[in-house]
Amino acid sequence: MKKVKVLHSILVLATVLMLVQLMIGNAYAIKHGVPDEDDHPYVCWIVTWDGSSNYVYLGTGTLISPTVVLTAGHMSFDETIAQVWVSFESQADFIRDVSPEWPPTDPESLGWLEADSWYCYEDFWMGGNRGITDWIGNDVGIVVLSEAVTGITPAVLPSAGLVDTLPMKQGVDLVGYGVQCKRVGGGMPSLDWINFGYRYQAHAQIIATEDVFSDGFMRLTANPGQGKGGTCFGDSGGPILLAGTNTILGVCSWGTNGECAGVSYEQRIDIEEILVWINSFLS
Repeated sequence: MKKVKVLHSILVLATVLMLVQLMIGNAYAIKHGVPDEDDHPYVCWIVTWDGSSNYVYLGTGTLISPTVVLTAGHMSFDETIAQVWVSFESQADFIRDVSPEWPPTDPESLGWLEADSWYCYEDFWMGGNRGITDWIGNDVGIVVLSEAVTGITPAVLPSAGLVDTLPMKQGVDLVGYGVQCKRVGGGMPSLDWINFGYRYQAHAQIIATEDVFSDGFMRLTANPGQGKGGTCFGDSGGPILLAGTNTILGVCSWGTNGECAGVSYEQRIDIEEILVWINSFLS
């Protein structure tokens, strides 16, 4: 599949970073969130690499079986991906030892697990018309690990159509390893943000909508003044959990601007066809 150009006004929330430029300090991740500690140990950081360059894609995933991680389709679709690694550490360490190169000399010693294979949903698509209503869909991906994860209970998949039964302003929990702090200077929106690799959580609400996205996406909004958080670059693929549970309603997908402000759209996984596809990796 060919790479596609992300629209400047419509942004997937994976982060593309040149490792030689990484700056790691006090990190925040999920916007207006708090450190996750051990509340969601089944949520992991994902690094995808083409095997040769200094660029990686950073995202988030959720363990749904000892060897299977659920993430976004745009984290797993690119045919140039040569390696995928995941870490379940709440403070995932990958270049803070000595080298700005991926992979580090001994990634396993830093808690990283290598993936055996990765897939995007068969009907995933990205890069359609330039209008906001027709550029991405079925944004679901799977990462199969080369060895089983032990000591972590996987999250739970939803029943088909669960989101349609939820009331307006239903609470959800957001978890991810993404960025929040923004450095001064120009460039691609995702490259202006720094500090990542720490698992954070926040609460948000599903905003009822009757627009063209409602069949495939949940619409969330962030308002720190009301104690609600949001998602940003690097949170792609992270779980949207029914509040107070380990039931996954969807995965973090995309936002409408480079400031990670306002509403975001999160891919529903309670769609029957998508659930059948996900479950095919669990049998």
